[in-house]
Amino acid sequence: MRATPILALALAMAANAQPLLDTVRARIAGFQGAVSLYARNLDTGVSIGIRETDPVRTASTIKLPIMLAVFDAVARGQAKWSEPLPVTAAEKVSGSGILGAEISDGVQLPLSDVLHLMIVLSDNTATNMILERFTADAVNAYLDRIGIKTTRSMRKVRGDGTQLKAPSGYSASGKLPENEKYGIGVSTPRDMVTILERLERGEIVSPDASREMLAILKRCQDNTGIRRHITEPAANKTGALDALRSEAGIVYSKGGRIAMAITVDDMPKTDYSPDNAGSLLIADLAKIMVEGLAKR
Repeated sequence: MRATPILALALAMAANAQPLLDTVRARIAGFQGAVSLYARNLDTGVSIGIRETDPVRTASTIKLPIMLAVFDAVARGQAKWSEPLPVTAAEKVSGSGILGAEISDGVQLPLSDVLHLMIVLSDNTATNMILERFTADAVNAYLDRIGIKTTRSMRKVRGDGTQLKAPSGYSASGKLPENEKYGIGVSTPRDMVTILERLERGEIVSPDASREMLAILKRCQDNTGIRRHITEPAANKTGALDALRSEAGIVYSKGGRIAMAITVDDMPKTDYSPDNAGSLLIADLAKIMVEGLAKR
């Protein structure tokens, strides 16, 4: 039986996956830190991974699953996009975004604006406002309903090293001693790519909701990682901690929609500049994987 053109292409690309993986490993070699990743061409199905099912700290990439749960709550009539959420001193934290430092206590913002700030600017205070309204347990209950079992929202954001608040807003998973090491969230590269793929298929909440969530991700303003070397459109969410950089996103390349999730942890040097070694590695790996997984 002759293979169809699509099957023949997939078989040829699968044969090239090992050389691509070798190239990825060569770029990682000698890097001071632990790297986990998974990438998949959503049009051909060809993928590569390194420790892709191992749990990793999410940092702010957990805000992607949080967004899914909020869209679901609105679709179920449990919330409205116009619902006002108050900016309060209790939820304000330092770090990413503008709400913590630039917006007065008592100001009320519509839920839609707060969610956009959480994703587009990775606003930590916006994240806490949303978790105060919906809870981390509600996020995890939604993830359970859609079959994402490894990804968990643990608690609210404490802020950065200059203004750490006491941890609060714990989920049941976040209260477990063995999960303390994960901070605000835990996931796997494969989970994150699964979420992105299902968004592309229109399977998260509804086709319209999936499109809107991708549109918000396309407005992410952090271009230090996946977007650094890539000119094609991308929908992405980043995360950063002292020793960690992480990113999940889709690159809409001419050779296919390449979904990927990369986590770099255990870096010995704290550096919040755009040229953090982890960000540079993510940028290089993204370019390598887009070029290597693209159909030709």
